[in-house]
Amino acid sequence: MSLGGEPRAAAARAVASVARRGRSLDEALAQGFPDLAAADRSLVAQLAYGTLRAYPRLDRWVDLLLARPLSNRDAEVHDLLAVGLYQLEDTRVPDHAAVAATVEGVRLLGRHQYAGLVNACLRRWLRERDALKGRVARVPEVVHAHPRWWLDALAKDWPKDWEAIVAAANVQAPMWVRVNRLRGTREAWLGRLVLAGGSATSWAPAPDALCLAAPMDVDALPGFSAGDVSVQDASAQLAAELLEAGAGMRVLDACAAPGGKTGHLLERYPGIDLTALDVSPARLERVRENLARLGLEARLLSGDGCDPVAWWDGKPYDRILLDAPCSGSGVVRRHPDIKLLRRPKDIAAMAAKQQALLDALWPLLAPGGRLLYATCSVFRAENGARMADFLARHPEARAIDLGEPGWGRRAGPGRQVLSGEAGADGFYYACITRPAEA
Repeated sequence: MSLGGEPRAAAARAVASVARRGRSLDEALAQGFPDLAAADRSLVAQLAYGTLRAYPRLDRWVDLLLARPLSNRDAEVHDLLAVGLYQLEDTRVPDHAAVAATVEGVRLLGRHQYAGLVNACLRRWLRERDALKGRVARVPEVVHAHPRWWLDALAKDWPKDWEAIVAAANVQAPMWVRVNRLRGTREAWLGRLVLAGGSATSWAPAPDALCLAAPMDVDALPGFSAGDVSVQDASAQLAAELLEAGAGMRVLDACAAPGGKTGHLLERYPGIDLTALDVSPARLERVRENLARLGLEARLLSGDGCDPVAWWDGKPYDRILLDAPCSGSGVVRRHPDIKLLRRPKDIAAMAAKQQALLDALWPLLAPGGRLLYATCSVFRAENGARMADFLARHPEARAIDLGEPGWGRRAGPGRQVLSGEAGADGFYYACITRPAEA
């Protein structure tokens, strides 16, 4: 009879795909485990997400338990031990059940010869966990479950806030939804949610947002399939408010996929002429699917924002939303694999890409128009520093003062929401305009 080893083995494979092969967790899980029951597939996701959230810490603990490192060929066994330690430290699975299931998992990985080692390591942890933890108790990666370079960057950028940022990034994010104002009010939808057995709280700066008291399957959200509501973090919903579009305006949503902000713009500003641009045709299909569920339409265009000559029709845009590719450092609590996938050199590469997009899209903005720059990052190099650099190189551009809107803090010419503030993701926004007389 199975002891539950299949989900543990599958979770170890997913974790190893991220840690060893640089694949995203979504991609690793999307491969699917067709032989597993639905409940077991859910358990795989829970174990993989939890293990990756704490991986920098668990990785060091596994090293303490192993007399010598395992070969690259057996790296999945190392990560299975990480899955086992996650169960023992952070779940309510009984210790004996977690050990038994993890040992069965090593056999299902085809590494029968390591069953005794895995059993011995986990049982040693149960006997000596306090002493073992003490050996690395002051190691920053262990304390904060983040890579050292990441902690150093945050401490430099946010010397008074970095510990709160990493603490927020290490817990599971709440579920936020966006009520489609074209189909009803936020208050009316909340009433429907209460009748369905749920509850939620609002946040004034994002007038369409609700934070659910407990996560729900999307199919259980009242009216989800009909487009009455969408899943979107509150910070991401600030984009539509800041763009301040109006009926008849030409609007470009650059880097639009998967389309959350695209849909919100169409809900928020009926009558705009919206073009959704993305460099990936496959990801642009996600935009199409999301708009279809909402019953909305936009002009979908596959193209590189850095090369407008290849796709632009020559008519200026009144509004441009540049939701720029970034490190994703503000959404780590939703995507814990980012901590392992990013490298220090990636931040400079992202900043260069962001600069190229800004420089290429700026000439497309009409006089008197507004360009909104957004990232889901908390690193200054991608945010305040990036916009300050752009304004220094483009003296004709003007930053729009966002004032004190009740969210975030001033950061260069824009505003920064740090991870976990008001229960929202880490986001940066800055608005620039081309004066009408220029």
